[in-house]
Amino acid sequence: MTLALWRSPLARALHRNRSLVYARYFQLATVRVDGRPANRTVVFRGFLDNTNQLKIITDARSEKADQIDQNAWGEACWYFPNTREQFRLSGRLTLVRESDADAQLLDARTRSWQELSDAARVQFTWSHPGTSREATEFNPPPPDPITPLPHFCLLLLDSTHVDHLELRGDPQNRSIYSFSDAIGWSMQSVNP
Repeated sequence: MTLALWRSPLARALHRNRSLVYARYFQLATVRVDGRPANRTVVFRGFLDNTNQLKIITDARSEKADQIDQNAWGEACWYFPNTREQFRLSGRLTLVRESDADAQLLDARTRSWQELSDAARVQFTWSHPGTSREATEFNPPPPDPITPLPHFCLLLLDSTHVDHLELRGDPQNRSIYSFSDAIGWSMQSVNP
């Protein structure tokens, strides 16, 4: 598999912003069932092996999972403060659930669970997201670090369009990366 043209500038931004813990966070927008946008901050968990797909984790009981089931399109917006760069990555979202038929994706889901800290894993033992706080036990024993809980999901963003804006410089630089089955990835410099 060939790495997408946008992977190099993104890797450089990640490296140059590595001192900022929050540089691993980005905003992920989905579409609600009623057609309105929904946006939240998520944590970048790396790339799925030998692909250009961004890894995120989520709870199958969340509104986000319901939204993706209805409309699998999403967009990430990722800002890197040290280098003053923004990446907007849009494409298809895939929820890898416990019942997924693809053995490789199930393995990636399990590995993602095992890579989490105990504190991150224990959040999946809490009550259904969005329920009353009174109904939640916040200090349960940690779950098995080897086997994911049933509602733990690996979420993948498979981008087909990436907009990279570099805010430093005069003029600023903006590159649009697009994927098509016919030619693969292409890049065009555009006016910011």
